[in-house]
Amino acid sequence: MKILLVEDDVLLSTALFDLLSANRYTIDIASNGQAGLELATSTEYELILLDWLIPKLDGISLCRQLRSQGYRKSILLLTGKNSNADIVAGLDAGADDYVIKPFDPEALLARIRSLLRRNEAISSSILTWGNLCLDPSAGRVTCHGQEIPLTATEYKLLELFLQNPDRIFSRAVILDRLWGFGDAPTENAVTTHIKDLRKKLKTVGLAEEFLETVYGMGYRIKPAPNRSISVVQTNQDGKKKTAPKDMTAVNRVLERFRNSFVGQVVVLERLKTALLVGNFNEELELHQQALHEAHKLAGSMGSFGYPEGSRLARKIEHLLLGDSSLSTEQISNFSQLVTELQQELTKPAVTSTAQNFPVNQTYRLLVIDDDTTLTEQLQAEADSWGIRMKVAPNLATARSLFSLATPDVVLLDLSFPGTEEDALILLSEIVERSPNIPVIVFTGRDTLADRLAVSRLGARQFLHKPATTEQIFQAIARVLPQPQTSEAKVLIVDDDPVILAGLSALLTPWGLEVITLSQSQQFWKVLIATSPDLVVLDLEMPVVNGLELCKVVRQDAQWGDLPILVVTAHTEAEFLQQAFAAGADDFISKPVLGPELVTRVLSRIQRTRWRSQLGRSQA
Repeated sequence: MKILLVEDDVLLSTALFDLLSANRYTIDIASNGQAGLELATSTEYELILLDWLIPKLDGISLCRQLRSQGYRKSILLLTGKNSNADIVAGLDAGADDYVIKPFDPEALLARIRSLLRRNEAISSSILTWGNLCLDPSAGRVTCHGQEIPLTATEYKLLELFLQNPDRIFSRAVILDRLWGFGDAPTENAVTTHIKDLRKKLKTVGLAEEFLETVYGMGYRIKPAPNRSISVVQTNQDGKKKTAPKDMTAVNRVLERFRNSFVGQVVVLERLKTALLVGNFNEELELHQQALHEAHKLAGSMGSFGYPEGSRLARKIEHLLLGDSSLSTEQISNFSQLVTELQQELTKPAVTSTAQNFPVNQTYRLLVIDDDTTLTEQLQAEADSWGIRMKVAPNLATARSLFSLATPDVVLLDLSFPGTEEDALILLSEIVERSPNIPVIVFTGRDTLADRLAVSRLGARQFLHKPATTEQIFQAIARVLPQPQTSEAKVLIVDDDPVILAGLSALLTPWGLEVITLSQSQQFWKVLIATSPDLVVLDLEMPVVNGLELCKVVRQDAQWGDLPILVVTAHTEAEFLQQAFAAGADDFISKPVLGPELVTRVLSRIQRTRWRSQLGRSQA
């Protein structure tokens, strides 16, 4: 179940991310209202968790704008405003519910579950699996004799699984079965309906999980109701127990750099000692160094398991940002904060579960073949190959589908019994209309004349039947362009080695070549030598800061269009205005959230390359 969290408080968004992820929700995070609007209108979410006071576009305005555009999914306001007038304003703007900060996690989860159950709750019914019964003639679904309200799509989903108990259905197959060729939604919609169906069945008392997710392939109905292999277990009081969390790559990096945090705090401790004993000379010497270390700790500790440490370090940084001479009260406050920061480092790091986001490119395959056994086998495996597949059982349907949407690759059989038209005619039409689309001829015909005809008409490959599904997908993979982000380079510039190591650990598993640079004065030399596809810059660095580097890149004729993401602990309007004025394309706030970083970097690279290809094709 996918949720969009729109929240500018990094610590709160981090905590909510951990809470919701532990309860098996997939979370996207937007740190301002404009980013939230863009995500909400471009991606399928089951619920939006929305703060009221956020930059660029406040929560109420965002809510109104979404509802005015016909947005129907649930919106839950999460804010510190608690007057009756505020509640009325929030609900009138289009919010479905309202939670006041500070909130109880269990209460928040209950509100979320309630809203998700309400989504598209149109009355319909069920068949036979344990205590679950769907009566097709009456159109009723019951569990323990209690009728279950289902949407039309949920009813068809349940019927599909019950009628095919041994079948694995990929999301692409479900799209083809439940929707017409012209009005099929995205594959995310399939996940939404399956999640809604599961929720409704649990609500009426179906204790067993009846649907099984076969990762990389799709979904199937479980063979026996008594075999409960649910990932989410419950206590006797019905409350969920979260599954144990695994150590992520970032947490492993933390082990390597734990001493680095201790060393940075030692600098703060030395300044604390100098202030308390009145050593004026050492105080002046250490002030800027301590400010620098506090800034780095504020940005890095939360990313590596110490969110409270980031909060304390930011308070220290704000204290030291003023005049170098601190008042007696400020010295006392500084001393207390340093002590709390030292105590924080004695605690174990807060670990989080790694998230696998489906960011790999998906290709569209049109299979023109009347062999239903073969096409169903291909559809069951298409998802794991990064392919969304449509099937045309005859030449007329193939022409219709091709006119609706142009595929990335075509798999074409030559023989169609019952028609006088030869599929070679369709092959010539496809090649003439779209010469850049690779066509693979997959047929039982294997004469030299057929091979010559296929070759002369421009097909990319000739594959002889029979062949395994793996051989077919390998043939498809050979004619498709490789995902471009796998060859992309990212240059990260930050004076903090912990941040460099952490960001590199986050991005490298996604097929990116990461170059790190801790000395900003070497930036231009490294840029020319490595030719990166994207640059990630820390705004605040000694010698040469990120704003200056940003301007230098934008002023160059060759590198002026290079995508630049800035990383900063300061998300106040004035800092962000300076960043965008200097030429930044986007910003990421510290502490850095892994999913946000990966998504922004990959999407920015893909968008830039797409525009480049479009420009070349138009030229």
